[in-house]
Amino acid sequence: MWLADKWKDYEVIDTSNGEKLERWGEYILVRPDPQVLWDTKQTDARWKKPNGHYHRSSKGGGEWEFFDLPKEWNVTYRDMVFHLQPFNFKHTGLFPEQAANWDWFYDIIKKDKEKNPQKEVKVLNLFAYTGGATIAAAKAGASVTHVDASKGMVTWAKENAALSGLSEAPIRYIVDDCVKFVEREIRRGNLYDAIIMDPPSYGRGPKGETWKIEENIHSFVKLCTGALKENPLFFLINSYTTGLQPAVLSYLLGLEIQSRFGGAVKAEEIGIPVTSNNLVLPCGASGRWSSSQII
Repeated sequence: MWLADKWKDYEVIDTSNGEKLERWGEYILVRPDPQVLWDTKQTDARWKKPNGHYHRSSKGGGEWEFFDLPKEWNVTYRDMVFHLQPFNFKHTGLFPEQAANWDWFYDIIKKDKEKNPQKEVKVLNLFAYTGGATIAAAKAGASVTHVDASKGMVTWAKENAALSGLSEAPIRYIVDDCVKFVEREIRRGNLYDAIIMDPPSYGRGPKGETWKIEENIHSFVKLCTGALKENPLFFLINSYTTGLQPAVLSYLLGLEIQSRFGGAVKAEEIGIPVTSNNLVLPCGASGRWSSSQII
């Protein structure tokens, strides 16, 4: 398992009875987590005095209950700054477990830039959300194309980049359906050194385009190979969909990327350590391909 274990501004304090007790900066949240199937004693006093608690509804969805929590605040990871705010579906605007992937490709980009200081490392970030991966890649020295179908998420990503000192960085923000954007980039001959994708299980593009990950992911990865340069650096797929186990991600990358470009493939669960009991909370899976064997 790949661990996001270098956070100072985020912590999973405890897990019990379908929920996780988290620290986001100085604020404590309780949120549901489908992986927490165990019912252990909640001995930490912060379970009873959080700043915010998201209650799952038996009818689907849920709602927040707030106790002295600001509408928005910031957290940092390394030299990156992220704007947070609780919104529907229990989220805060950041998936901290992705730091495990940020660190991985940051090092790849950084080493490539050190070997070739004049080279422009072009990274395509698809389903890019609020820009965690975009910021990590830009901090390493890459030129990033950030694509998401949600205008609100792209605006949020710009705010995070500005907070992180990247207002003038070579980041191109695109509000578009990811499949259609990649098709156009291939037609234009606009190729990339690396591709990052974090596709949803189900989604709709800005013009009503439908995405179902089990039906579309293989053809999309295959399509994306046409947007890679002759000697690409890396390819990353992240998934929170239960059906896409690490082995499946390995097969996809092996069939479509490794068979064409060589290199190495590996896939693992990603997770966050739980402070109270030394367990690790599983948070999805990632598949990595690297031309440099750095996995």
